[in-house]
Amino acid sequence: MAKANLDRKDMPRQNPEERAKNFDEVALGYTPEMAASEAGRCLNCPKKYCVSGCPVGIDIPPFIAALREKDLPRAARVLKEKNALPGVCGRVCPQETQCESVCLLGKQGAPIAIGRLERFVADWERSNPSLEKTELPAPSGKKVAVVGSGPAGLTCAAELVKAGYKVTMFEALHVAGGVLMYGIPEFRLPKEIVQGEVRYVKSLGVALHLNSVVGKIDNVDELLAGGYDAVFLGTGAGLPIFLSIPGENLSGVYSANEFLTRVNLMKAYRFPEFDTPVKIGKKVAVIGGGNVAMDAARCALRLGADEVSIIYRRSEVELPARREEVENAKEEGIKFRFLTNPKKFLGDAKRQLTGMECHEMELGEPDASGRRRPIPKPDSDFTLECDVAVVALGTTPNPLIAQTTSGLEVDRHGTVVADEATGKTRKAGVWAGGDVVTGSATVISAMGAAKRAAADMDRFLRGVEQVPA
Repeated sequence: MAKANLDRKDMPRQNPEERAKNFDEVALGYTPEMAASEAGRCLNCPKKYCVSGCPVGIDIPPFIAALREKDLPRAARVLKEKNALPGVCGRVCPQETQCESVCLLGKQGAPIAIGRLERFVADWERSNPSLEKTELPAPSGKKVAVVGSGPAGLTCAAELVKAGYKVTMFEALHVAGGVLMYGIPEFRLPKEIVQGEVRYVKSLGVALHLNSVVGKIDNVDELLAGGYDAVFLGTGAGLPIFLSIPGENLSGVYSANEFLTRVNLMKAYRFPEFDTPVKIGKKVAVIGGGNVAMDAARCALRLGADEVSIIYRRSEVELPARREEVENAKEEGIKFRFLTNPKKFLGDAKRQLTGMECHEMELGEPDASGRRRPIPKPDSDFTLECDVAVVALGTTPNPLIAQTTSGLEVDRHGTVVADEATGKTRKAGVWAGGDVVTGSATVISAMGAAKRAAADMDRFLRGVEQVPA
C-alpha cells in the first residue's frame, strides 16, 4: 500500500494587517494546481467514512475523484446531486467536526480538505455555468409552501421541486438567503455567492415571493386551506437572547442580530453609499464565544474600532466557535478575555454606554451542555471600559408563526417541536427544520434537517407510510 500523503494544502488568505481594514473575503481559495494536489491525496476509501459525516450526504469520494481527473463538470454534478448550496457550505460548514473528522487520513493528522475542494468546484462552476438543465420528473400536481429562504428553506425547496412538486418559497425580507445574508459577514461569505445559490434554486422552478411575512399576509392555516398540500417552516431563529442585567437598554448596547443585520444586509460597512449608520466606538466588547461573536468582533474592527475584545465566561478550551474563526480573530488583533462575565452595563448622564461591571469566573462541574459550568469568583469584580457592547448569546425563533398557527406545538424556548428524523411537527401537513426547531445552530445542520423533512414530505404527498412522529 502506498504511503499516505499528509501534505495537506493550506488555503491562501489575505494578510491579517490588510484584511482587518477591509470587508473582502479573507480566504482566497485554492488555485487549480492546489486543488489537484489536495484531491490527489484522497485514498478513495471503499467504506466512504467521510460521507457518513456529511449532514446532507454528499458522495464525497466521487466528486474528489472527478476533480483529480480534471473533470470539473462531473465534480460539480456530483456535488449538486445532494447539495444545492455548495458555494456556501464550502465556506461556512464546520467540516473539521463532520466529514473531515472521520477521514482516514485524519487519524494521522491531515484529513483531506473536503470543504476547500467543495468551494473550489462550486466557484469553478459559477465561473463556468453549465448549459445542462436539471432533469425534473413529471409534475405531481401537488403544491408545497416553504416559509423562509435561508439554508433550510432553500434546501427543502430544491429537494421538493426535484421530486416533482410545485414549490413556492415565502421570504419576509426584501432579499432571499436568510441568515446567510443578514448574519454572516461579507469577508467570510460574499453575498454574491449566496445570491448565486438562490438563483440556482429558482432555476429549478421554485417560485420566490419576497417581502412576504407568513403570519401577516396569510398564516399557515390559510396556506393549507388555500391550495397547498404541505408546508415547511424554515424561518430560522431571529429573536436575540439578552443577558437580562441592568443597563442593557443603554445607547451603545446592541444585540449581535441587530449589529450584524445592519452591517451585512443593510451594508453599514459601505456607509454613506448605503444609508445605514452603525455606531462604532473606540473600545468594543463582544459578549459570547460562538461564530456569531467572532463575526461581530471582526466586523467592529473593520469598521474602525481601536480595540475589540471578546468576553467569554468559560475558558478557551470551551469556546464553541470554529478554530479557524478564532485563529483569524486573533491574527487580526481581537483580544480575548476568558473566564469573565458582565454583571451590569454602565452609562453616563446621557445614557451612553461607558463600560461594564464584570466579575471573574471559575469552572465547576459540567452542566447540561457537557461543558464545565462557570461560577462567579468571590470578590473578583472589576470595571471594563467600553463604549459599544454587542451581546452574542444566541437566538430563538420569532413567535409570529407559533402565535398564528393553530395546533403547532412549541417548547419553553419558543422552538417548534418536530421529529428529528422527519421534521414532522404536531400539526398535520406541517414540517419544520433548522434553527426554528433547534435554536441557533450551523448552516449545514439546518440543511440536513431540511433534506430529511423533504424526504418525509415526499412520502406523505405520495401516500407512502411515514415514520411516526
